[in-house]
Amino acid sequence: MSDDPHDRDAHTHDHGGGHHPAPLSPVEMRARALEELLTAAGIVDPTFIDGVVNAYERDIGPMNGARVVARAWVDPAYRGRLLTDATKAIAELGFGGPEGEHMVVVENTPDVHNVVVCTLCSCYPWPVLGLPPNWYKSPAYRARVVREPRAVLAEMGLVLAESVEVRVWDSSAEIRYLVLPERPPGTETLAEEELAALVTRDAMIGTAHVAARHGPISPPPSGSTSPPRQQTP
Repeated sequence: MSDDPHDRDAHTHDHGGGHHPAPLSPVEMRARALEELLTAAGIVDPTFIDGVVNAYERDIGPMNGARVVARAWVDPAYRGRLLTDATKAIAELGFGGPEGEHMVVVENTPDVHNVVVCTLCSCYPWPVLGLPPNWYKSPAYRARVVREPRAVLAEMGLVLAESVEVRVWDSSAEIRYLVLPERPPGTETLAEEELAALVTRDAMIGTAHVAARHGPISPPPSGSTSPPRQQTP
């Protein structure tokens, strides 16, 4: 990350050989082969599989991260532990394991906005965010969010003031990042579970804000082939 206070868009690199996709496990290879056989035989509809994957990408998986965020919003002591040792704090809620052994949480503030990418592959914190979305793995996002983060975020529906510093965090096989978004105004009376329901996957990657209610659909970054996603204003 740049130490120049005038550099409003900073990029944190970690390219010391840490970017490498994990090889498929024997179980994953068998699952892939079985899927191909069942699809070829017409027993399984590929759209059904796509629907299940989409659910884990957008709903089931990110629910874990949403619980972490909501706890940090309502419990200052937990928030402190989360920012100091994210892996340990996340484990307090029962989440952890492969792809999440070394977690770092970066906090959004009125003056700083964080966004996460993996520039060389698609390293992603599976235990708290589920499966990585296609747009996160796309060459367009991986390349452009480093060079022009404000433009990419604006295309995804998130327009930031020029006074806000944008920090781009580059995940690797050694470190996975999670964004702690700002708590939206008007939610002071909501319980922890209600707050968790507001937190989206995109907000924890840093491509959206959390709002008191979900906003309109907006397109993915230019060059991506992913479908439109739910965004917050």
